[in-house]
Amino acid sequence: MFNRVFGKGKQQSQTNAVATLDKLNETLEMLEKKEKVLIKKASAEVEKAKEYTRSKNKRAAIQCLKRKRLYEQQIEQLGNFQLRIHDQMILLEGAKATTETVDALRTGASAMKAMHKTTNIDDLDKTMDEINEQTENMKQIQEALSTPIGATADFDEDELEAELEELEGAELEEQLLQPAPAAPVSIPAGRQPTRPAPQKSTAEDDELAALQAEMAL
Repeated sequence: MFNRVFGKGKQQSQTNAVATLDKLNETLEMLEKKEKVLIKKASAEVEKAKEYTRSKNKRAAIQCLKRKRLYEQQIEQLGNFQLRIHDQMILLEGAKATTETVDALRTGASAMKAMHKTTNIDDLDKTMDEINEQTENMKQIQEALSTPIGATADFDEDELEAELEELEGAELEEQLLQPAPAAPVSIPAGRQPTRPAPQKSTAEDDELAALQAEMAL
């Protein structure tokens, strides 16, 4: 209830401040218009005084200068009014900005207070403890899954490493005993490799050829 009452009061005060600023602006514009009119009238009286002076009508010229001074006094008075209105507008705008700033800060403080209510330090500590506990449980589960079970649990890691070293040694020794590959023979450019001379046929070869010829017939 208090919040609604005070909130309504704040809104009404802000509305009043805006309305007051609008009214001051209207008054300032009205004074500026009057000032312009009086300036024109004063200038006109000066021109009239010049004409009367040229026509040697001294009395009429003096009357024009008197009216000019009256207009100047009113112009000065209007200037003072405008200055006061400007001061009032500056003060009112400053007060309005201050009020809005305080309201914004108050709103921020209320939001932080509400957040602190929903985020209790005890609940935060409890949550962190639960997270740490779950993390530790997960580590234990992972360690249990990585531990060998069954027949593999009985294997000796040292024996397996020694056997692996023996295999590596035997592989290396086998590689050393293999004959080195023959180096390719380079043939100088422009020379063709000599073909092996055909071997002379023996008597057995001649008999075999004759027998194959008879079978063909």
